[in-house]
Amino acid sequence: MNIAVLSGKGGTGKTLLSVNMAAASKSGVYIDCDVEEPNGHLFFKPENLEIEDVSVKIPKVEKSLCNGCRKCLDFCKFNAIAYIKNTPIIFDDVCHSCGGCSIVCKENAISEIDKNIGKIEKGISGGIDVYTGILNTGEVSGVPIIEKLLEKNKGLENRLSIIDCPPGSACIVMESIKDADYCVLVAEPTIFGVHNLNMVYELVTLFKKPFGVVLNKCLDGKNLAEEFCNQNGIKIIGRIPFDKNLGRLNSDAKIAVRESEKYKELFTSILETVKGEIANEATSYIER
Repeated sequence: MNIAVLSGKGGTGKTLLSVNMAAASKSGVYIDCDVEEPNGHLFFKPENLEIEDVSVKIPKVEKSLCNGCRKCLDFCKFNAIAYIKNTPIIFDDVCHSCGGCSIVCKENAISEIDKNIGKIEKGISGGIDVYTGILNTGEVSGVPIIEKLLEKNKGLENRLSIIDCPPGSACIVMESIKDADYCVLVAEPTIFGVHNLNMVYELVTLFKKPFGVVLNKCLDGKNLAEEFCNQNGIKIIGRIPFDKNLGRLNSDAKIAVRESEKYKELFTSILETVKGEIANEATSYIER
């Protein structure tokens, strides 16, 4: 059972919800796909770390074999190859590792070598397996790391997995939700929160993923994100109050469900609601 947690921007409460739902499961899996700025491990503080490097293939030119046909330049749409002083020059910082240049080179002047782009850390925290993807600074895409993370998760299909997605709706978010059974959208009760909610709402709708919304930082009175959900027929599956004590625990990198029975009940309730939604979706699918 894979639950993906999304938000239209950082700071909305995505990791707060992800970490606490994973901890509430007691024996689940937490996967931090926010590879550009992962922070779930700061809460879990996992032990017995195992580290695996992640590499991609980049081109390498053998100058003596190049005949100057420039087919590799014509093929590359990312301008990762230049032809300078009768020699192809590779700009690996903008290379997307598609391998096309080596295929179109009939002289076999272009081969591929490994380039490290980041790593995956795996550890354990209170019965929770914690997977963290970390992209090296300056790399063009974290998608290969997310692919590796989700590949590892396929061997854990009998366990509940919480996927902490990157913020926004770019390619790395699309990659993060591709295997999700259900998506949880986290929203703030402001006009900007509505804008960001609409962004991920359109994304999960495009991908035809079942989803619901958790409203964070709720206060008494008007809630624009709640109004947006009501207007669009979006199910609200939980509410997290604007709570100074919860904020203090979060800023101290403490997992609320492990610190307070009150918060344990809150996040366990949200998790059980999500599991119920997944069960309903499965039943509806069978009936169809």
